[in-house]
Amino acid sequence: MVESVTVRAPCSTANLGPGFDVFGLALDAYYDQVQLKKEGKEIRIQSMDSIPTELEKNSAGLVIKEMARKFKIKSGLVIKIKKGVPPGFGMGSSAASAAAAAVAFDALFKLKLDGNSLVQYAGIGERASAGSVHYDNVAASVLGGFVIVRTAPFDVIRISPPKDLVLCVAVPKIPVPQKKTEVSRKVLPKQVKLSDHIKNLSNASALTAGFMKKDVFLIGSSINDIIVEPARKHLIPGFDKVKKNALRAGAMAVTISGAGPSMIAFTSTSSNPKRISDSMKKGFSEAGIDCTVAICRPSKGATVI
Repeated sequence: MVESVTVRAPCSTANLGPGFDVFGLALDAYYDQVQLKKEGKEIRIQSMDSIPTELEKNSAGLVIKEMARKFKIKSGLVIKIKKGVPPGFGMGSSAASAAAAAVAFDALFKLKLDGNSLVQYAGIGERASAGSVHYDNVAASVLGGFVIVRTAPFDVIRISPPKDLVLCVAVPKIPVPQKKTEVSRKVLPKQVKLSDHIKNLSNASALTAGFMKKDVFLIGSSINDIIVEPARKHLIPGFDKVKKNALRAGAMAVTISGAGPSMIAFTSTSSNPKRISDSMKKGFSEAGIDCTVAICRPSKGATVI
């Protein structure tokens, strides 16, 4: 009888410009690892990282608590979390833990849940960090690749990304507030012009077509957000300089990764990702900000290891 399961889940970038709360992309830059073990009489969290260990304040803890309630699991469980995704920087850190937890619970108790169900359970964990349920990051971390989330009816469409797509992620070393996603949502406009909505919708549609056709250049030319990015960019010191530098260095597109403050550039294997990464680092440096840069590719989803 299996008593323990360990799952590794990737980080992700959400929105991809015009796809706010709809698009997600799993990345192989960073991973979280969750081990779920039958032990004792209660559900508890163990971690060497500086994360909340109360179930209600931890994304993985919330997922396990809810799944145990739903499936009437009475045995105690130990959730061991090893963080690899930097928390609070728009790389889907809470989502990676939540995704790993949902997949681990499913594997440990042999539930054989479908992808949509796993994403829905993982989404519960986002309440711990974002204050509400969001599915774009967790869908990418659970399923891998490029995902489109539809909530009415609930459905996640997964598309395999083109093999020559390369991403450069710049993570600035700046303080981020608690409940950062919640804070970044407060700056968004409550109403948008119909003409702006049409522009974003057309770019989002073309971006989807780019992934379906495995066309990195169509993807790059479609990452243009005129609603959310302009409202949030002031929260990121050096944003304009970083974006300008990366485009000059050969990036096809640059946007905010999720709710930020990380920025992500889209390019291909035929370009020079190192040059783009260096240009992004220089842009932040000119704003007095140090940063780390990861050159990465799309990733598969959460995996039992």
